[in-house]
Amino acid sequence: MDRLLTEIQVLWANTMERLTINDIIDILIVAFMIYNLLQLTRETRANQVLKGVGIIIVAYFLSGVFRLQAFNWLLRYIMDAGAVVLVVLFQPELRRALEKIGRRTGLVDKMHHQTDADEVDRMIEEIIRCMEDLSKRKVGVLIVVEHKTALGDIIETGNPIDSIVSAPLLENIFEPNTPLHDGAVVIRGPRIMAAACILSLSDGKGISRELGTRHRAALGVTETTDAISLIVSEETGTISVARNGRLTRHLDRAALENLLLSIYHQKETGLWSTLMEKTKRRKGGAE
Repeated sequence: MDRLLTEIQVLWANTMERLTINDIIDILIVAFMIYNLLQLTRETRANQVLKGVGIIIVAYFLSGVFRLQAFNWLLRYIMDAGAVVLVVLFQPELRRALEKIGRRTGLVDKMHHQTDADEVDRMIEEIIRCMEDLSKRKVGVLIVVEHKTALGDIIETGNPIDSIVSAPLLENIFEPNTPLHDGAVVIRGPRIMAAACILSLSDGKGISRELGTRHRAALGVTETTDAISLIVSEETGTISVARNGRLTRHLDRAALENLLLSIYHQKETGLWSTLMEKTKRRKGGAE
């Protein structure tokens, strides 16, 4: 045991002697990447797998220090084959992580997300009025509100609408026994882009059995994008919201309004919006 501790101390001393400023920067970059990777996979099944991978890496390093040749060879073989297996098994999680990275690195909001404040208030009021009316009649509703991740592939699966958001139009779309009743309506900015869109169902195991296909589809799109899903149950008339793969049920008007306002105000806080606002203030001051 004393010999082992001595070897570790010698190894540490040699490492510190050879350490340069470039090595420190390299270590900090790797630590930053690992931290962000853990943040991206937090509260997903990939998080537990990453912990297991970390244990294997530590064991591989220790097997080299202790000169356990057979164990070291076995771990090296597992790591070489495991990289491909992980990519195949966790393809949805990897895609979601890459989408999050893309959203974080975006410097300018998309132009179609730039919406006048009065138009936002009007649109939210129309959505809430539609949800309330159809909730009282127990008519099924599934509305997907696009955020920063574009939903063009989902829009293409439905019927083009490209109209301003209005409660009468939404109510007519979701009216039972009409051609566009089944499927989701996708809203981008202040406009209804398409109706009867097809969504992938969530494969989550913790979803209540009393929730049907509409709620599973609403959860599915929020698991792979940052969109918001608004749902009205045709069995109970309950209003629910799905976001980030989580479902919030039994919402009233105030809660729904606050949620939608927070979403659209967040869209308006990008760099482009800030610059435009400053420009308007300067022009106003000059006048």
